[in-house]
This record gives sequence, C-alpha cells and structure tokens, in this order.
Amino acid sequence: MPVPVPNAELPARSAVTVRGLAPALKTRLRVRAAHNGRSMEAEARAILEAALAAPEDETTDLASFARGLFAPLGGVDLQLPPREPAREPPDFGAGLADVKPATAPGPKTPSEARK
Repeated sequence: MPVPVPNAELPARSAVTVRGLAPALKTRLRVRAAHNGRSMEAEARAILEAALAAPEDETTDLASFARGLFAPLGGVDLQLPPREPAREPPDFGAGLADVKPATAPGPKTPSEARK
C-alpha cells in the first residue's frame, strides 16, 4: 500500500464532457447517485472506473466459444462404423472408340446459303 508523502503533488486529473446524453439516462444517473450518496459527477466517475477496471475479455473464435459453452456438459463417445475401401472411380473413356465425334456445322458458302 502506498504511503502518502507530505507536499507530494497529486496526479493530474482530466475533464470529460458528455454531450447528447438522453434525458432518461441522465435521470437514472441522478437517481443512482442519490441512492449512493454521491454527486452525479462522482457517480459517473465510479461507473467508469468500475467498467474499465475489469479485464477485457479475450476475443475467441466460434469454435472456442462453443467448446467453452458445452465442455461442462461432458463429451460423447460415438461408435464409428468400420472403414471400407473406396470404390473404383468411373471410367468415362470406356466405349468411346466406337462413337463418332460430333462435327459442328461449318459456315455456309454463299451458294449454299441461297438454297
């Protein structure tokens, strides 16, 4: 615990102005301050200090979040079926030797186009 030193300078304090505060929120702050026996400024300072004193949550990915959510429930042992050898892939080239390749119609000559 720090020991107070006489004639020591206090750390500088900053001022923050909050504009555009909703009237309902200002009313709630005033009521909360009165309930705690503080001014609105002191109550706002206490709220900020409490909110920022807590360690920030580490960001986790979805898998880590789900694992943390369901890990307390325990795991499941699944019976996996035995693996079988993979089937042979289809041969798309079989029997193509007997098939004539399709020919696309070529451009017509002017004499063929008049017919």
